Amino acid sequence: MKTWIAAAALAVLGTGAWAEMVVKDASGTVTETMDRLEEAVTGAGATVFARVDHAAGAASVDMELPDAQLLIFGNPMLGTPVMQQDIRAGLVLPLHVLVYDEGGATRITYEDVAGMMDGLDVDLEADVFTRIGGALENLTNQAAGL
Repeated sequence: MKTWIAAAALAVLGTGAWAEMVVKDASGTVTETMDRLEEAVTGAGATVFARVDHAAGAASVDMELPDAQLLIFGNPMLGTPVMQQDIRAGLVLPLHVLVYDEGGATRITYEDVAGMMDGLDVDLEADVFTRIGGALENLTNQAAGL
């Protein structure tokens, strides 16, 4: 009985986390899609802090992962007002978007703004959150080739 309850609790927790993810199909390879994302981010005036190649990391320790890259980026004009509301937002900022291969299809995934800020003392009705959500939507659409 305890095992069933624990499994049910994990299923409920897992469902909530995935419900907060935005997933888009993209044209081209992971690298091509990530290149478009990085270009869109820099073109919008944001700063790219890191581009992490998870598959290369796995290969460096003789393990395998499908092609997967993470872009970490931000803009202090948007991030600073959020962190002024709750400094703990620094745990989820700067923004991050994952581009990965899923069975031959390229996908783009990021956490929606409400999910990202869950548990923080912030006013999600503030204009800055609309701007962040719009930026994520527009940048990932460009990367997807939409």
